[in-house]
Order: sequence, then structure tokens, then C-alpha cells
Amino acid sequence: MSLKPHEYEGEKALAEVLFNSIGDGAVTTDEFGKITRINPTAQQILGYSEEEAIGKWFPDVFSAYDDEEQSIPLIERPVTRAFVSGRIISEKIRYKRKDGELIPVSMTISPIMVKEQPVGCIEIFRDITKEYEIEKMKSDFISLASHQLRTPLSAVMTYSHMLLDGFMGPITKPQSRSLKTIVSATNRMNETISTLLNITRIESGSIAVARKPITITRIIDEVVTEHHIAASEKSINFKIESPDTSIKIISDGVVLKEVIGNLVSNAIKYTPPSGKVTVNISPKGSQVIISVRDTGMGIPEESQASVFSKFFRADNVVRQETSGTGLGLYLAKGLVKELGGDLWFTSKEGEGSIFYVSLPLLPQSIRTQTVRKSIVNE
Repeated sequence: MSLKPHEYEGEKALAEVLFNSIGDGAVTTDEFGKITRINPTAQQILGYSEEEAIGKWFPDVFSAYDDEEQSIPLIERPVTRAFVSGRIISEKIRYKRKDGELIPVSMTISPIMVKEQPVGCIEIFRDITKEYEIEKMKSDFISLASHQLRTPLSAVMTYSHMLLDGFMGPITKPQSRSLKTIVSATNRMNETISTLLNITRIESGSIAVARKPITITRIIDEVVTEHHIAASEKSINFKIESPDTSIKIISDGVVLKEVIGNLVSNAIKYTPPSGKVTVNISPKGSQVIISVRDTGMGIPEESQASVFSKFFRADNVVRQETSGTGLGLYLAKGLVKELGGDLWFTSKEGEGSIFYVSLPLLPQSIRTQTVRKSIVNE
């Protein structure tokens, strides 16, 4: 059913009113990237008038920057990727206002499709400066509190070990059990403090990653050794599978060890006695895939989208294991990203989970040079 001229004009006017009434910033572009509409909220956020924006090439008005305040290349911009891929893109970046101020925004860009062909894009965005300020205050507080906790905790740990080792005289068995409980509790608290500090470093962009060629099986062997006792206490079959013990990657061994240690610790913690935990290392193209498989309780399907969220713990985990911060996987995801890799998982409740870490392999040319140097040094 076709619209009559006056009905078409009425529909067009209504669409215009609705567009201008959107509470967030809204802008549309044509297939050539030129701005065709910009609502009052977008004008207010960016400081550009409608006359200054309409008809201009989108990147000339919307200058985009990352969290390090580096200009984002045109090909990597969300609007470009949405137009080229035909998919909806949701991200957080920074836009430069007309006065030069960089403001953080949360955006969703949808390609406008006609007969499966993109003919433009519509972007909805909002200023999240206040959210950023609140997050920074929270991170600063956590960092300060964690540092302040470290000093008295170190004293508790030192004197507990001295008492337990008999440096201050003999102790009874009940005293020994109590001291071991204190040491275990302080170790858990120290791990929590380290996690909180690492999270604040990631979120502030100040975490230091020292990449260098490393043999990955050495890192995994160290992790397995450190968690061997915990696995043995539950009679868990804990093993490594690797087709090649000489696989090298460019990474930070300390950071990678923390990531894998976190995944292995979770696998052991949530796997029942006599279960299995397997760490597998497999090269795949230019990447190496490290997987940690367990036969534990698994993750409910309705919880899987939130697994890497801060402070999240699945219902089935909370029911059986009351302790835990819900920060481990959030931290692991952030650390893997800093290493230039990816972290994901598959899981089925009641059957177990598999967490995968992908990292770039050492290029063949560098691998050859490394092998030659090691032969010469020998």
C-alpha cells in the first residue's frame, strides 16, 4: 500500500520529531559517509551545530580516539566496521568536541540495510564521563586500600611462619593447626589483594607487560607443580598434554603464569574428588591454543554471558562454594588482552568446562634464530 503525498509528508515529519526527541546523541550517514542528520543531544555533546555537521564527512566531525588518547585509524573505527560488515557494533571510545576536549562515549552503530546492502549508518551514543570518573575513584580507592592492607598482612604472615617453624619455641599440635589456618587465610587474603591491584592496573592502563620469547611448556610445568598438592588432596587426575615441548611464544611469562594459574585453580576448585583436569597445548596456524579442561560442575547456560563480568559468580557455584570474589576470570580476561591474545570457554552444567587461551606464536624466522643461538651457547 503506497502513501499519498500528504501522508508521506506526515510520516516524514513524525520520523523527524522522533529522531530529534532521542535522549542520547543520534547521527545518521549516507553510503558515502556524509552526515545526513544529527539530533540536538549530539550537537550538545560535541559542540557542533546542525549547520556545521550536515553534509560533512563523518570523520571530519566525529574525531575518534582510544583510551590512550591515540587517534583511531579510519579502517578500525566502529562506524567503518559496521558499514563494511553489515553488523551492529557496540563500543566505548572517545570523541573530540569542537573545543578540543576528549570525552568518553558509549555507542551503538547500526548499518542501514536496503536489499541486504548497506546504504548508511545510524549511531546512538552518550557521554559517559561521570561513569568514568566514578570508576576511577573506585579503582583509586581499591588500590590505596590494597596497598595499606599489604603492610600489616606481611607482618601477620611473617610471624605466623616463624611460630609454625619453631623459631619462638616448641608448639603443640592444636597450636600448629591454628597457625596453619592463619597462614592459609592470610595467603587467600594476599591473593585477593594481588587480584585487586592487578585489576586497578589494567583498568588504569598502567600494567607493565614485558614480552619476550618464552618456552610455553616451562610456564605450564611451573603452574602444574604449584597446584599439584591441591589436586592430590582431591585425588584429581591432573596432567599436561603437549605434542611439542619446544613451542615458543612472545609473551610475558609472569603474566601468563598468573592467567593459567587462575584457570587451573578454578578447575581444581570446582571439580569434585576423583575428577580430571587437563592442560593442553596445541599450535594452530600463527597461534598457540592453551586449554584447561575439567570435569567439574560446569556453568549454567543462562550465566555464561556474564562469566567474565566483575564480581560475577554463577548460582550453582554460590550454592556449593560460598567463598570467592568473582574477580578471577575478569582479571584473566584483562591480562590475556594485555598479552595480545583471547580467552573464551565452552561449558555444560554438570559435565564441566573448557577454557581456551590463544596467543601469538613466535615467528618462524625468530624461532630459527633463537634455536641457532641456543646451539652456539651450548
